[in-house]
Parts: sequence; structure tokens; C-alpha cells
Amino acid sequence: MTQLGLPDDIHACLFDLDGVVTRTAVVHAAAWKQMFDAFLRERDGEDFRPFDAARDYDEYVDGRPRADGVRTFLASRGIDLPDGDPDDPPGAQTVHGLGNRKNDLVLEKIRTDGVEAYEGTLRYLEAVRAHGLSTAIVSSSANCLDVLRSIGAEHFFDVRIDGVVAAERKLPGKPHPDTFLAAAEDLGVRPDEAAVFEDALAGMDAGRAGRFGYVVGVDRVGQTDALYAHGADIVVKDLAELGDAQ
Repeated sequence: MTQLGLPDDIHACLFDLDGVVTRTAVVHAAAWKQMFDAFLRERDGEDFRPFDAARDYDEYVDGRPRADGVRTFLASRGIDLPDGDPDDPPGAQTVHGLGNRKNDLVLEKIRTDGVEAYEGTLRYLEAVRAHGLSTAIVSSSANCLDVLRSIGAEHFFDVRIDGVVAAERKLPGKPHPDTFLAAAEDLGVRPDEAAVFEDALAGMDAGRAGRFGYVVGVDRVGQTDALYAHGADIVVKDLAELGDAQ
């Protein structure tokens, strides 16, 4: 193993964004609350019951695709809206309209307030770069570039494969390995020469399916056993636990 805590034959590191590099769940929860509270106030008046950014977010929204999160929370309040179309304007009283309003709010918060990075990950990225390994950010988010710029981390990555690039190249998302494979190809390395860093079970599945050289699970929510079961070679609570980033 190298000083970075990686096998000797690893030459590139492929990082997920949310949960590995950034704490963006807080920003998403705030955007969901702002959107739903405005909708509920307009629907029910000033006596409306607000969206709970902790309990409601965890139970009905977190980890779900955006439209599914809207449907699930509304169902918990006995509210039924038409789905509408994915390109509905943010003011439309449809599932997709509310979802698009939430996404606009996330972008606004990222640009004005920024997001919080995991300091241990930033130190690890500095160590990785200092040792001459190439790097890529691999995220399903179409807002990936805005997030990286907001934390001043764009320079850490040689390659970016995000929701925008995946759509352009018609790459299926995780648990399929295609986005990670595209990142490795763009970096000029074989999959077995690259390490994947992920906090999600779908990311573990993608790392295993792509036959990458090393898969690091990052356990932020107490799912170490599940990360191992889905293919992690090692699980850490923070990347600062690895090698020179300590």
C-alpha cells in the first residue's frame, strides 16, 4: 500500500461529489423547505403546517429522485397533484413544476451561500495531487460544476463527468459503471488502475461492476456493513483516515 492508503498500482482517483466531497444535504433540505412551505402557505393559508427540514426531509425526500420526493411528501399530507412534464416552469402546480422550483432554489443557494466541504477530503485531494495521481469528479448532479466552484475545488480535478456530461454522452447513471468508466478513459487509465471513492450503495455497485482496482466506501450515516456488502474494499468515516491526509 502507498502512503495514500491505496494499492501500489493505482494511478487515478475517481471521487463522487455529494457525501464524499461536500455536505450538500443541508443545502438540499433548506431548498425543499423553502419550496414546500411556499406551496403549502399558498394552498392552506397562514395556518399551514410547515415542512420539517429534519424529519420530513429524512423520511420522504432524502435519497429519492426529485419528482419522487415531491410525490412522497405530498402524499404524506394527502395532497395529489398531476405530474405534468419534466420541463414545466417552476411556478406550475405540478409535481415537476415543484421539483423544478426546488432545483432553482438549490442553485440560488449554492451561488449565494455556498456549500460546506469535508475538510478531510480536501486534505486527501491535496495529498493525492502531491503524489502525482490523476483525479476525476464523477457525479449524477447537473449542478456539479457550480458546487465545485462554490467551495473552490474545481482545480482538484483533471476530469469532470457529471449529469450534464452524462446526458451529452448518453451514459447511464449509477449503479451502472459507465460514468466511472468514462472518467477513467478520459484520464487515460485502465479501470484496474483507478480507485473509486463513494458513500452510496449504488456507487459501490458501480465500482464493483466496473472492476476498478480499489473501491473506498465513505460511511457518513452508519452503513459500514452495507458498503462492504456492496463491494467496498475498505470503509472509512472520513478520507483523512487514509495515509498522508491525516
